[in-house]
Amino acid sequence: MYFKDVYYYILSLSKDKYIAEDITSETFLKAIKAIDKFRGDAKLRIWLCQIAKNEYFSYLRKNKKLDNAKDLDDIIEKKGGNFFEKEIVLKEEFIEINNIINSSLKEPYEQVFRLRIDSELSFKEIGNIFGKTDNWACVTFHRARKKILKELEDKS
Repeated sequence: MYFKDVYYYILSLSKDKYIAEDITSETFLKAIKAIDKFRGDAKLRIWLCQIAKNEYFSYLRKNKKLDNAKDLDDIIEKKGGNFFEKEIVLKEEFIEINNIINSSLKEPYEQVFRLRIDSELSFKEIGNIFGKTDNWACVTFHRARKKILKELEDKS
């Protein structure tokens, strides 16, 4: 039922269908072995994608394509993923991020961030809403993202 979701998610990160097939298979093997640990806090598809992401990063580490944990965010960003996608962020992290957005982000950062993440609008669509360019929307989103990351780091 979720095979294609996991496969296409890993394919979007790896850009290699063979790696995506291997990681997807490993993901389901791990999930079967750990199904008793699934708490139901998130949707099953989200849980599987989290396992898949961890498997992919393990693969990169084993093959010396990933030097340290800091590279994880860079890889997600370069491969078209997004650390803040609520479908793959653990529930506690999502709540913490949401609290930061509500308490710390000023307009237009909060609204741009929510339109991008919650409504999944393109930068062009967001720019049109504000009567600005897609570049403005992209810059505003990334500034909001940096502010959130800084708050998360300060809390750690």
